Amino acid sequence: MDRTGKAISVQSSKVDLGDTFRSHAQQSIIRTASKYFGQLNTGSVHVTREGPFFRCTVNIQMGGLKMMSAEHQHESCYVAFNGALAKVEKQLRRAKRELREDKPTRVDKDVVIREGLRAPLAL
Repeated sequence: MDRTGKAISVQSSKVDLGDTFRSHAQQSIIRTASKYFGQLNTGSVHVTREGPFFRCTVNIQMGGLKMMSAEHQHESCYVAFNGALAKVEKQLRRAKRELREDKPTRVDKDVVIREGLRAPLAL
């Protein structure tokens, strides 16, 4: 956890986050990383204040994947963070589903497309 804790930065501009929020954010990102790919390269959380709302941006890069990024806005910084993390989890879930090897191939769909291109339409 020491190594992954250093790879996760929790920052803010003009907002005092406190140690509780920082530990919550780091633990949530570590939990997400272990759930999907397990190899966290880097993670960052940035919180800004916009009027009565907090805007939270979450960036996570895992393994050889591109950087996954999302942001959410809410009156509570915890809800804003959880919303942004949920969006990043959705991106990771879709990337993992795309990389799985057990997807069945649709050979019938390919055959129908190719036959449709070859045969002229008869009216």
